Amino acid sequence: MKVRTTDVVVIGAGAAGMMCAATAGARGREVVLIDHAEKLAEKIRISGGGRCNFTNLHVRPECYLSRNPHYCKSALARYTQHDFLKMMERYGLGWHEKTLGQLFCDQGSGAIIDMLKAEVDAGGATWRMNTPVTAVGRLGEGFEVVTPEETWHCASLVIASGGLSIPQIGATAFGYELARQFGLEIVATTPALVPLTFQPQDLWDELAGVAVEDAIVSTGKTHFREAILLTHRGVSGPAILQISSYWQPGQPIVIDLLPERGLADALAGASRDALLVNVLGDIVPKRLAQAIVATLGENRPLKQYTPKALQQLEDRLKRWQVVPSGTVGYKKAEVTCGGVDTAGLDSRSMMARQVPGLFFIGEVVDVTGWLGGYNFQWAWSSGFVAGSAA
Repeated sequence: MKVRTTDVVVIGAGAAGMMCAATAGARGREVVLIDHAEKLAEKIRISGGGRCNFTNLHVRPECYLSRNPHYCKSALARYTQHDFLKMMERYGLGWHEKTLGQLFCDQGSGAIIDMLKAEVDAGGATWRMNTPVTAVGRLGEGFEVVTPEETWHCASLVIASGGLSIPQIGATAFGYELARQFGLEIVATTPALVPLTFQPQDLWDELAGVAVEDAIVSTGKTHFREAILLTHRGVSGPAILQISSYWQPGQPIVIDLLPERGLADALAGASRDALLVNVLGDIVPKRLAQAIVATLGENRPLKQYTPKALQQLEDRLKRWQVVPSGTVGYKKAEVTCGGVDTAGLDSRSMMARQVPGLFFIGEVVDVTGWLGGYNFQWAWSSGFVAGSAA
């Protein structure tokens, strides 16, 4: 087996890994980029339905979950969403804004991958795709990385292997296992940005496919206002994916189907002689209106309902409380919550405090962003910071 020497080995050629390799290469560091997958950056390719929601205009530390909420501040400040836009401008790529500051690439996700690959190539990095890492160990003050065809000796080792989300495109626990090997703690991992499942008694099966374009979903003190989608198994949509990162098993979620207004406001102007289901069908989707009225009993003209009955209706519309039975799991999760504990990492470099030369970046770290481009920005920012130090 051939033994080769390099300055930096980056394991994982996704968003964070390519950004790190490009940054280190631009500094004159000799970089080897290793990935077990055959196809490059599949998670970027499928993001945003192939349009790539690559960052968000409103990136700020408050949009990230971590056991240490301050950890992400340094990296996000050193490489911002505007820095990434400047790179896109250099490559002639356009972008457009959608809801809530979400930025999408006009040319699609493939153009983002091509841009990052070109940046890596500009730094002279060596690529090793379709190459599993079979062993990693300490070698003096550096590291030894073993693959089936060759062994690499390096001064700096960067782990950008991702989390557990979307295993069908190759996600594994490699990064967590390696972190434990070197004595780092792991914050318990869970699927995040993921649809929630309901108990059968909480779910009206006939409502699968019903979308509510504007709802507030909350758990504890956290809430998000976006669309929701009822499914055969539970509930999905942007507001649900957002709240899933904060939801804990056994906790209820509360859904407000009438944001910023009460039932009286919603019914203002409605004919008192109209059937309740018809009136409600002008406020929420008709199938949902029918199901809600069914829980009240007989469908009658609005004028025949007592104040108490209307209060029950308002509770169903504004305070629909349910305890999810779980999530649909990593297969449908966009990211992984938890990961390598930031207590063991230096926020200015992403390097392990007790293992000089070892870095962790991207999704493998206990930093999880909101839906809408925030996790890609964490990949760019943490990759840049590690690439500047490795």
